[in-house]
Amino acid sequence: MTPTYEVTAGRPNALGAQWDGEGTNFALFSDHAHRVTLCLFDTDGRETHQIDLPERSGAVWHGYVPRLSPGQLYGYRVDGPYAPDRGHRFNANKLLLDPYTRDFHGPFKHDPACFGYVWGEGDQSFDTRDSAPFVPKSVVSHPDWLPQDARTLNRDWEDAFIYEAHVKGTTIQHPMIAEDKRGTYDAMASDAMLEHLTTLGVTAVELLPVQAFNPEGALQDRGLTNYWGYNTIGFFVPEPKYLGPSGARGFRAMVDRFHAAGIEVILDVVYNHTAESDHYGPTLSFRGIDNASYYRLLDGQPRYYVNDTGTGNTLNVSHPFVLRLILDSMRYWVTTFGMDGFRFDLATTLAREPSGFDRHGGFLDALRQDPVLSNVKLIAEPWDIGPGGYRLGGFPPEFAEWNDRYRDTIRRFWRGDARAAQDLGGALLGTADLFDTRGRRAWSSVNFAAAHDGFTTADVTAYEQRHNEANGEDNRDGHHDNFSDNFGVEGETDDPDIREARRRRVRNLLATVFLSQGTPMLLAGDEGGNTQGGNNNAYCQDNETAWLDWEVMDGNLIAFTAALAAFRHAHPTLRQSRFLHGAERSDGRRDVEWQAFDGGALNWRDPGLSSLCILLRGSAESATGDTSTDTILLALNREDADQELHLPDIAPRRWQQEIDTSRDKQGATMIDEKTVTVPRCSLAAFVATEAT
Repeated sequence: MTPTYEVTAGRPNALGAQWDGEGTNFALFSDHAHRVTLCLFDTDGRETHQIDLPERSGAVWHGYVPRLSPGQLYGYRVDGPYAPDRGHRFNANKLLLDPYTRDFHGPFKHDPACFGYVWGEGDQSFDTRDSAPFVPKSVVSHPDWLPQDARTLNRDWEDAFIYEAHVKGTTIQHPMIAEDKRGTYDAMASDAMLEHLTTLGVTAVELLPVQAFNPEGALQDRGLTNYWGYNTIGFFVPEPKYLGPSGARGFRAMVDRFHAAGIEVILDVVYNHTAESDHYGPTLSFRGIDNASYYRLLDGQPRYYVNDTGTGNTLNVSHPFVLRLILDSMRYWVTTFGMDGFRFDLATTLAREPSGFDRHGGFLDALRQDPVLSNVKLIAEPWDIGPGGYRLGGFPPEFAEWNDRYRDTIRRFWRGDARAAQDLGGALLGTADLFDTRGRRAWSSVNFAAAHDGFTTADVTAYEQRHNEANGEDNRDGHHDNFSDNFGVEGETDDPDIREARRRRVRNLLATVFLSQGTPMLLAGDEGGNTQGGNNNAYCQDNETAWLDWEVMDGNLIAFTAALAAFRHAHPTLRQSRFLHGAERSDGRRDVEWQAFDGGALNWRDPGLSSLCILLRGSAESATGDTSTDTILLALNREDADQELHLPDIAPRRWQQEIDTSRDKQGATMIDEKTVTVPRCSLAAFVATEAT
């Protein structure tokens, strides 16, 4: 017998569905709605009840349903004006996800009924079909299922080594992971993965989006999907496709296992737009709840969306309830799952106020003062496609930033571009010209040779052109300027000389990342020479193109990468918190010095400058007066010939070479002469050691 429910006023302060042991309180924000109806479903997807929320407090509609228990499936139908020209797109025929739900039941199905308008008749038409059979249902959760008692590691930024990984792509083909766990959260922190990551010396795993997302309809029409996950629709829900045998608890268990191994977990989050796309997109949640509040609409043309993100819509972070949603979501991931930090996709969008980008805008200020969120790592992707969107170096001191200028600089230098050495000088020192302001620290620059978006590091050495034909966009998508080099052959080759030249270039790029001031980041698979076959925009390739093939990973390169990380960890001079500018220390030595290979001064005006040396010591600005004797010499020889390097005099100490990118295996070699040969196209690192 179907139960009957009486509804009382309830409370407006706790948004979402909150069970108190006797019943469930429902609260939903909608400033422009005329009526909000709570719809209940059985486990077969049949709609059993429609209950109008009886009260409205300000912009929050709410009601309390006694005896309604955790596990109940529900959704909303929200009535109001359907007036696209005025920015309103209410359609009570569409079942809407609760923005605060902690769980989804059932999949999304790409169907015309999910659209507020009649498909094919334009977005100003009105569709009367019920979308409930084609969308997931929200779920009333039990507070004890996932208690909010998680802890974070709070590792020092100076020690950070970030590993950017996709949950499925990193684990789906790993032969040492049980088949029923591959591609899941359980697999990500499996024994095999933990052994690999700890061997590498990783201190933080940065996961590509794992908040529930829905692929774009255009991709589904082409038989593709959104593999990367930058199309969020559930800000509190772990993506169901990655759930393993342990369900959502598997996500928490994954984080706990990482933490036990000393590895932090950072989430790549997409709070700049949603999966509802532009005015031709589906009505799944926010659009049908209150389109004019949740999204930024064009001034004078509110039928259309501001598209600073390039995805069709832009969340209106300036609205207090949208800002509240994002902050509530972030706190939930920290307190429930133990997230150690967040990387903000298109962070410029989040910092853009009506007057433009503002480093003191509401979102950034809210993060900086929040008692929970101000204590975790914050990383900005400092650009979007909106006006004034490129803001590298422009975020507050609490943020680190992805440094794409660094990526391009090191690629250009090792490729042999003119004037690239001058830019490399700044890159090696943490891009201080942009980041050394307002008390920012050297870790602010997140340095990388490759990331998920673009060529892998191996492909940077094998392809001059992108090869994205499989994406179905006539190879027009993806970066055009990759600063890559194929060594005369596009793609794979059996030529042993080309293969060795490519491997050396990869080693040079990786070594440069680990030996630079700032925070090193490694794209998963780059440590083993992973290739995507020249696809530099594999966002829709949920297949072998984007998955790591562990069977062909280069073990020598993995060992080389681990040696780089160990070398960096052993030498604080390579991971200083303060920027180096050649200032004189209390011992009379400078914190950084440059020289040519012959021991003389560098000619920075030479456009063909291709080889340089940098001598690194502890910062002159150390608050403790540190005059560390941890001295490092880096010698970068881009010439296609061996060069003699005149070593600086450090008597009574001696130089010991520990890094040589001309070979796979690394080891310490004591130098007894005043000169040493640096092989062609290679990087060498030396350490000052005590004479014996």
